[in-house]
Amino acid sequence: MGHRNRLLLALVLALSLLATACGDSDEGDTGEDPTEEGAGADLKVGMVYDIGGRGDLSFNDSAAAGLEKAAEEFGFEAKELEPDEGGENREELLRLLSEEQYDLVFGVGFLFADAVKAASADFPEVNYGLIDGFVEELTEESNVSALSFAEHEGSFLVGAAAALKSKTGKIGFIGGVDIDLIKKFEAGYVAGAKHVKPDIEIDVKYITQPPDFSGFADPAKGKEIGLGMYSGGADVVYHAAGGSGAGLFEAAKETSDTKGTKVWAIGVDSDQYQTAPEAVRPFILTSMTKRVDVAVYETVKAFVEGDFAGGYRTFGLADDGVGYSTSGGAIDDIAEQLEALKQEIVDGKITVPDKPGA
Repeated sequence: MGHRNRLLLALVLALSLLATACGDSDEGDTGEDPTEEGAGADLKVGMVYDIGGRGDLSFNDSAAAGLEKAAEEFGFEAKELEPDEGGENREELLRLLSEEQYDLVFGVGFLFADAVKAASADFPEVNYGLIDGFVEELTEESNVSALSFAEHEGSFLVGAAAALKSKTGKIGFIGGVDIDLIKKFEAGYVAGAKHVKPDIEIDVKYITQPPDFSGFADPAKGKEIGLGMYSGGADVVYHAAGGSGAGLFEAAKETSDTKGTKVWAIGVDSDQYQTAPEAVRPFILTSMTKRVDVAVYETVKAFVEGDFAGGYRTFGLADDGVGYSTSGGAIDDIAEQLEALKQEIVDGKITVPDKPGA
């Protein structure tokens, strides 16, 4: 082989090796960050709300906020549905979204447990987020992620706030429906109040008994019970009653205006000072924030990033999954005490009961 031919062959080999090396370094690299805006453009996320739907200024609206934030950040298609008045078509709506090939579908509320269990079995290619519900024997490989909250921990702090702010030594708790989930709120609230004032008197009432779940959407009844508690001497009342809490806020305003002595209401799930009508805001002491929006957002984010996992996840004080609001400044004077109690719970120095009387 001549000198010129050997040089040509060497040049061809060198170019071949360079092309191979460049091909290896670029393989599978699109130059896109999966978490960038628009990364979920092909994703479809559905959500079916609980009784009361959007506009409850509480539980459902918090879920909606999480979905909206995720949709804006990741740029996916979202579809929202609401059950009928009795909630009998929950499973039908979940199946509708599944049949329309939505990738991730949320059921908002513990009443979706059976519906999610049934739909997830028939649509194994769809992933589901179940908020507040429980399905047995889930694993990380399951297509259902059960998202729950340490409501008793957040309720402990607003219970402490209620006792610290009470001037009559009597406070109240209104539960929407007498079920185990809402009893977690009651248990934490009572424990927190008694932790700071062991002799505090606490009036506890529930709006309805199962299977009647209308207690989560009956403002008139919430107002009636609230008025009764205030007239009985309570000057701070906490509700865990969804849309019925709007009635409690009205009761606090009406009582304060009539008696000339201010009484307080405590909201739930979202910062209700920010969402309640302006006229009642001055009577909202704080709210126990249950960050359903965080749970929804984090679940969607994990799915977009390819990290969706089935099983169970609980959001508590340690990860700000629950907490309390400071809007309006009514608890500024006791914020330091509340933060100290929060840290003791996070550190395990205080164990908050999740059942009344525990």
